[in-house]
Amino acid sequence: MSSVQSIARAFDVLTALADGPLGVTEVAHRAGLPKSTTARLLGTLLAEGAVEQPPGDSRYRLGARMVTLAAGIRPTRSLVAIARPLLGELATTTGETAGLSVPDGREAHYVDQVDTPNPIAVRDWTGTRLPMHAVSSGQVFLAHLPAEALDAYLAQPLERFTPRTLVTPDALRERARTVALDGFAWARDEFIDGLSSVAAPVSVPGGEVVAAIHVHGPTYRFPAPDAEAEVVRRLVAASARLSSQLRG
Repeated sequence: MSSVQSIARAFDVLTALADGPLGVTEVAHRAGLPKSTTARLLGTLLAEGAVEQPPGDSRYRLGARMVTLAAGIRPTRSLVAIARPLLGELATTTGETAGLSVPDGREAHYVDQVDTPNPIAVRDWTGTRLPMHAVSSGQVFLAHLPAEALDAYLAQPLERFTPRTLVTPDALRERARTVALDGFAWARDEFIDGLSSVAAPVSVPGGEVVAAIHVHGPTYRFPAPDAEAEVVRRLVAASARLSSQLRG
């Protein structure tokens, strides 16, 4: 059996155990594998801690090592479901579009958006990946990177999208320090002329920033001169509520 085939079959076995615990015969049936092959794979997975046998039971279930690995996965789909009511509330109270993004390599990945009822609204950015240095949510992610990770990001050439896009390491480091202190980031006409946004971080236990909530709208009306502080207050409160729910 090739190593690639062994890996594929091991995943078949693990998938079968998602509804476990199961005996060898049932695992083999669900995985579509010979019983002898399934027994060998289970033995290897048992030795690696990927599966385990409950005390006094000959059946198998997913092991502690798989649980540990799964705990490191950012559950984007669940995150969107939890955040959606908060985004809807933000869109209603601010009168502008609210969205959710997660870090994805050097980019901010926009995973959800709730539009404003305003007839003049921004496009739907859901599914889009944008360079971190050019958008408010990305600037939030940069502000919470470890120093060495920020250095690595700034060592690469950075595209200037508008005259207001920050592209020099010194300017972006200063921006990152400000955002970390303030707890939010504004981006005004930095990715597209005429579009402004503000974002705040969402964190999990341990303080890791795993997402950002943002509000954006046409620069000519957003933010209104007398509403900027209130928009920030509502945004930061929403991000804090989402962080609290994730920690809970």
